[in-house]
Amino acid sequence: MLNVENIDLFYGAAQALRRVSLTARPGRVTCVLGRNGVGKSSLLRAIVGHQPVRSGRILWDGRDISKLPPHKRAREGVAYVPQGREIFPLLSVRENLDTGFAAAPRGERFVPGEIFDLFPVLQEMMGRRGGDLSGGQQQQLAIGRALVTRPKLLVLDEPTEGIQPSIIKDIGRAISYLRNKGDMAIVLVEQYFDFAKELADDFIVMDRGQVVLAGDRASMNENEVRALMSV
Repeated sequence: MLNVENIDLFYGAAQALRRVSLTARPGRVTCVLGRNGVGKSSLLRAIVGHQPVRSGRILWDGRDISKLPPHKRAREGVAYVPQGREIFPLLSVRENLDTGFAAAPRGERFVPGEIFDLFPVLQEMMGRRGGDLSGGQQQQLAIGRALVTRPKLLVLDEPTEGIQPSIIKDIGRAISYLRNKGDMAIVLVEQYFDFAKELADDFIVMDRGQVVLAGDRASMNENEVRALMSV
């Protein structure tokens, strides 16, 4: 289980996060919502170690990982799909997937078959360069690369951004499948409210670097959340 406890994060003198807390449990999707520029991506970068926190703690399975560098968090089971995908455009699909081996145990450095079950197009395009794929196919590749590491925590930053509706549905089905396996916690930043609402077991809404609303699916007031996302 992931516990983010009252973290503060700064970029120079500018404070991006103010005492932000979040919990993500295996078998559940925790959605982070809010309009642009409120600190959602900064929260994810703090969780995966790309940006240090000034105060507060990040606990993974009860262990404080706040000071661990990103590659060590990856070996602890934390996988990150960044906004913009950040695949390697000159490498093939196969080579992009293989980059996930760096965080995988030595005996598990192969591409799990379930990745191709979730995203069949990747198997069809193994020899094609990543830069030649469509935006939606690149997003599937980025998620597949993260899954190569056999994560226990999957962190996704706006996976539907700029993606065609048919692939949004494929990504939604993949997230539901991974959640339902019950052994992975998923944290999802999303601007597309209907996509988030369908997947969320738990949610937080951020504004100006703070959590202003939090709860589970049953307690979500759709009108209140939509208002906070459209201000």
